[in-house]
Amino acid sequence: MKKFFTIIGGMGTMATESYIHLLNKRTPAHADQEYLNYILVNHATVPDRTAYILDHSQPSPLPSLLEDIRQQNQLGPAFFTLPCNTAHYFYDDLQAAADVPLLHMPRETVKEIIRKFPNAKRIGITGTQGTITDKVYEHEVLAAGLTPVLPTDEIEAETMALIYDNIKEKDHVDPVLYHRILRQMIDEQGADIVILGCTELSLAQEREPETQIPLVDGQSVLVDRTLELALKMREA
Repeated sequence: MKKFFTIIGGMGTMATESYIHLLNKRTPAHADQEYLNYILVNHATVPDRTAYILDHSQPSPLPSLLEDIRQQNQLGPAFFTLPCNTAHYFYDDLQAAADVPLLHMPRETVKEIIRKFPNAKRIGITGTQGTITDKVYEHEVLAAGLTPVLPTDEIEAETMALIYDNIKEKDHVDPVLYHRILRQMIDEQGADIVILGCTELSLAQEREPETQIPLVDGQSVLVDRTLELALKMREA
């Protein structure tokens, strides 16, 4: 296979499935042959990213992710995507190991905010405790000259319950909990816009859409950037 890219997924599997679904849905295809060429590495047994970020005595996901990158290098993809926000904690190591570009979802998400919401200054960040702790979105927001707005401990506890207890464990989205988290980021924390900084939250948005609050979904942005690069590659 030529002119393809590789998706390093499985973190978690249902979130990766949501990314693939959106990617295929947005591809302008009218025949089988018009869809994109890609390889999905659904590495479901990669150790938990948040557990390691919070406690380095826990198993590190990095060796597994590096193994995936190095194996795929041998096949010659044009680029990599990583549809897991928390895994971007390891971005520099993964990009260093990759022979081709690895899309940076948080960075692309902040670029999208600047394009779509030029007047937004206070940027709410939601995600796993690992994503909040490693500041991957916070750094990108600050680098853009904007103000990051973080969840309180209570909001973060609710977010972790939604991600882990509802979605990862039960494949269920609690709509009341999901919408309350977003509303609190606007009403209580004073954010102008909220980043969905976890692909499980992207899955929640897909199933129980929030239409009243200004959002930027990191996974949706990654889908659009993936599609943009893949179509250019195919036409080259």
